[in-house]
Amino acid sequence: MEQIYASLREVLTSQPYKLVLSNGKGCQYQKIVVQQKGDWFQIEKYTQKQVFHENIAPEQLEQSLQELLTLGYRQLNSYSSSEQMELKISKKGKTLLNRRKQEEGTAAPASTAHNKEKNYILKEGTVIPPLVDLGIFTPDGRVVKSMYDKYRQINRFIEIVDDAVSSLGEEKRELTIVDFGCGKSYLTFILYYYFVELRQLPVRMIGLDLKEEVIEHCNEVAKKYGYDRLRFEMGDINGFRYEGSIDMVVTLHACDTATDFALYNAIQWGTKMIFSVPCCQHELNSQIKTEELSVLTKYGIIKERVAALLTDGIRGSLLEACGYKTQLLEFVDLTHSPKNILIRAVRSNVAKKKRLASLAEAQRAMEQFHVDPTLYRLLSEAGRLPEDKD
Repeated sequence: MEQIYASLREVLTSQPYKLVLSNGKGCQYQKIVVQQKGDWFQIEKYTQKQVFHENIAPEQLEQSLQELLTLGYRQLNSYSSSEQMELKISKKGKTLLNRRKQEEGTAAPASTAHNKEKNYILKEGTVIPPLVDLGIFTPDGRVVKSMYDKYRQINRFIEIVDDAVSSLGEEKRELTIVDFGCGKSYLTFILYYYFVELRQLPVRMIGLDLKEEVIEHCNEVAKKYGYDRLRFEMGDINGFRYEGSIDMVVTLHACDTATDFALYNAIQWGTKMIFSVPCCQHELNSQIKTEELSVLTKYGIIKERVAALLTDGIRGSLLEACGYKTQLLEFVDLTHSPKNILIRAVRSNVAKKKRLASLAEAQRAMEQFHVDPTLYRLLSEAGRLPEDKD
């Protein structure tokens, strides 16, 4: 694959605004189109009858294209403002790269349109009650100029959810969604609007929080909006019981090991989709130590950041070990805090070999840094981790 990756890097030096993957015999998608859309790139995967969309940040472009090329596509066409490229790949992995200059007047410019022209899922001009109450929309559905960053951030979260939901197909049965530690966040209400009003999917949403006044307030708001399939309850995720399957678990800024308990319970329930923005990863910061890589732990601020990244890296690998296709995505929260990591995990038919490899990755990291994460202990005690019995 090295020759393919080297050719891909050469293609990307032209800063393309559009790429098309094709000639993939036996591939799930007939073609895949990647186009620049403002600040992001949109991946469009075409089957005979459907198109599936995914939005990625520019820094994810090369890795995403590498992953797509491993699926078996033999041709990649690239379009930039200066030239067109055609990359052909033989069955043995050899590459042939042809390039030609764009004819004057025919090159389509990369999309640099203002954010307001982007095709957001939550469209401006539509009256969305939670956005109005947040002060992001005016009563007639226009974005308040000073709130445009928050409008983009909320749309980014919904796009991440939408991509996972699209992968479930056209199933119309009722989805059960649990939002752990919901607080007064209006994202719960916006999620409900997305599923019921935009997706027209039947849902039952439950928000959990430990504060009585929060629960009372949120239930009053749900009643005001007429969101009759959304309710809020007092309690934590460990004490929550539900008769039936849970399709989605959302945890935004569950502090420290609360995220681990949320992920553990989601795995125990067999939840299809998990969206988690961790917060305050203190546990490993108090444990982490390493003789060989002491430069990462000798300075407090570096140690704190390494511990946070290590925590989420191990969480991601453990989710993969439990059969979830997992991505760690960059997500900016609603309070303009520094960029956070959002863990998106979708239950999939992950091969046992890959599950064991992900578990081994987590265990090596734990050994190297002498840490014992809560999520690993919970999963191990419950017998949820794969075993190599061969």
